[in-house]
Amino acid sequence: MKRNWDVEELIEHFTLLPKEMQLVGNKSGETRIGFAVLLKIFQCKARFPTTKNEIPKAVVQFIAKQIDTDPQLFSQYDWNGRAIKYHRAQIREFCGFRESTTKDIQEVIDWVHDHVLPRNIELEWVKEKAYAEFRQRRLEPPTPERFDRVVRSAIRTYETSFFDQIYRRLSNISIARMDNLIHLWTSESSGEEDQEQPLTFRELVADPGRVGLESLFREISKLRTIRHLQLPEDLFLHVPPKMIKRYRQRAVTEDIRELRRHPEPVRYTLLSAFFWSRSREITDNLVELLIQIVHRIGARAERKVKKEILHDLKRVTRKTGILYRLAETALEYPDGIIREVLFPVVQEETLRSLVKEMKNTGPAYRQKVYTGGPPTGCITGAWFRKFWMYFIFDPTTTYTNRSFRR
Repeated sequence: MKRNWDVEELIEHFTLLPKEMQLVGNKSGETRIGFAVLLKIFQCKARFPTTKNEIPKAVVQFIAKQIDTDPQLFSQYDWNGRAIKYHRAQIREFCGFRESTTKDIQEVIDWVHDHVLPRNIELEWVKEKAYAEFRQRRLEPPTPERFDRVVRSAIRTYETSFFDQIYRRLSNISIARMDNLIHLWTSESSGEEDQEQPLTFRELVADPGRVGLESLFREISKLRTIRHLQLPEDLFLHVPPKMIKRYRQRAVTEDIRELRRHPEPVRYTLLSAFFWSRSREITDNLVELLIQIVHRIGARAERKVKKEILHDLKRVTRKTGILYRLAETALEYPDGIIREVLFPVVQEETLRSLVKEMKNTGPAYRQKVYTGGPPTGCITGAWFRKFWMYFIFDPTTTYTNRSFRR
């Protein structure tokens, strides 16, 4: 029970109503304050406190003031005598509750197994949901010690069943390849320089790093390593993200040798949770890296094209005046020859510069940046699709960086 209560919370949860005052009315001294405190605590928490120390002094003082009793008398209330047992029975009857039996407890635990544990298996969260279900059924829960034992037992039973279920869905190939990967991680280096060394566990966990082709191909190598395990795509599809994160964290924090000591269902479930979730993270990283690389190459191509254009381009000034003189002359001599009528007004070289400027600042400019451009132009849609299909969807093929720079 929390220790600090403000005035509004005390009024909301611990104010005695007229019917409740009638129950307290025929009692006196420490019995009066003890009964009143038990009543309001039970109404607030749907269970009785196990010791006096659980009850904040502010709550005792607030209740004592309402029944005109000295709050110091609460310390004299017999916590183990016959009176408190009678008071608890009276409070249960008043609130419409009853003591839970072994059958009741098992029914609540079965409900927890079906409706709570598939969503989250954190102990405190499960206990909170179980207490709420006892309250919903108007049952007084068992003692905290027994309650803690049955909840922990339910979580262990559910986890064992979950591990077995995931383990049964793994193929022999996936299990063998995970074993081989763990063996390579825990064994000493063979010393053969020609043999390709597998990625280490630390490398699989690491972030992509700065944007660039090196980071891109490193992420591709990670993804190919994980996809080589051939884990089912829907292995954890219907498992809550919190549970996947929990098991993945266990796989990351435990030493590889500790993982090998676990029973097979536990070991392979933890490893599968790590590889399965990491595969999706790496795919997202690859998409983000590709987008950033395409953006950088596009920006670089645009800068290069601009530099080439500015190098050759002589910007024409006063284009509006030129257009006015051309239009005026053309209207004045509609049947004249261009070279004889217009060129004396605007020089031929000026018109050539004007045409060149407009070509290099309109659609032709954009076409040069995004489709043609210099020999090292930007990535096209075809290049992107080719890259994605080769590296992401065909992990068995090896390609060099050079083949994709053409």
